[in-house]
Formats: sequence, C-alpha cells, structure tokens
Amino acid sequence: MPLRAGRAGRAPGRRRLLRAPRVAEAGRPESPRRDAVSGEGGTSGVVRSLVTAPAGGAPPELREAVEIRPDGVDGDRYRRGDGRFQLDGCAVTLVAAEALDAVREETGIDVSDGRHRRNVVVEGFGPGMDDLLDATVAVGEARLRPTRRRPPCAHVESLAGADGLASALRNRGGLCCDVIEPGRVAVGDSASVADPDPRTAGAAIADRLRERSAGGDHRRDD
Repeated sequence: MPLRAGRAGRAPGRRRLLRAPRVAEAGRPESPRRDAVSGEGGTSGVVRSLVTAPAGGAPPELREAVEIRPDGVDGDRYRRGDGRFQLDGCAVTLVAAEALDAVREETGIDVSDGRHRRNVVVEGFGPGMDDLLDATVAVGEARLRPTRRRPPCAHVESLAGADGLASALRNRGGLCCDVIEPGRVAVGDSASVADPDPRTAGAAIADRLRERSAGGDHRRDD
C-alpha cells in the first residue's frame, strides 16, 4: 500500500508538535502573590540606601537623598540619556535589601557599596518583591509603580568586578518602576504600598468572602 503524502513542507507520517499553553504574561513570573490588602508578607519598609551613576559605566555613588523626576533620578545616567539599556525605558530601579543581604550570606559578594547599580534599596518587603508589581508604592515623597523585573546581566557583573553576581541576583535583581508622582527620597524614609495591584486586591477580597460564606458567618450588626 503506498504511503499517503503529507502536507507541503512536512515529512510524511510526522506529527505536528503542539505548543504548551502560555500560563503567564510575557516577562512576568507565574508565582503566588501575597495579599497586599491583608498585609501578609510585608507592605511597608524603609529606604536603606540610594544609588546613582553619573554616566554609563561610571562607578556608582551612594546618596543621602535624591530627587525623583517624572523621567528618572536626578544625577543618574538613565535620566541623562547615557544608560547602557536606555531603550528599555526604566525610569527608576528598586531592589530589596533582603536580596542583597542574602547574596552576601550565600556567596560572600558584598554590593552594599552600590555596585548592584539599582537606584533605591528598600528593606521590609522581602527578597523578591514580585508582590509589588503593578501596585503603587510610596517611597519618601515619590510614588512609583513597579512594572516588571529588572534581571541582572553580565555587564553589571563586569562593572562590579564580582564573578557570580548576576547568577546570585537571578529572580531577585530588582524591579523597573514608572514614576507616578515625583518627589524627594532620602535614606531612612518610609516605603509602603499606597495602592495595591487592583487584580490582587480584588482576588483577596473575593477569597475572604468565600471563606466567610463557607464558614457560615452570617452575623448581623444589631
């Protein structure tokens, strides 16, 4: 019996491979997000340090205070249009102090001098901070909206002179932020979730209502 011819461009008898369905948005990790409404996982913290670099490849500078403008941080390379990844459109970068502490404990690499090249180091939200994505975060007088992860790269590792830094910061290298409201930020200022991601907040409220209904909580306000 002759073999049946396959479609043009496909070998006879070969099945087409189907792609697995996409379960996460591009560039967004599919991981559990803590409840920014109930406060689980930490929704407030403090600014531990501030970092700028005046030009691409220039050594980082620790600052006691900075002015955050609509297009970035005063004195930083990206606001001046001199950043290596200028087209990436990342006005301000945020990173967790807990992540930098963990890297130091795990690898001995200490980048508290700013060699991580992230603008604002905050303590209190945990090492990953994915829960802050799409929320509005008040930092000092400014308000920021983290939009995506800012993964480390070989360029940062090379400038830092610390082999293994990029891999050590993987999945905890900080977040890119849009500026919602400009303002002054100083070391020691508070940082808090001003407005949670509405999708996360809505899901948290729905979960609590379901739990209350399942538990037979029909109390009345008498």
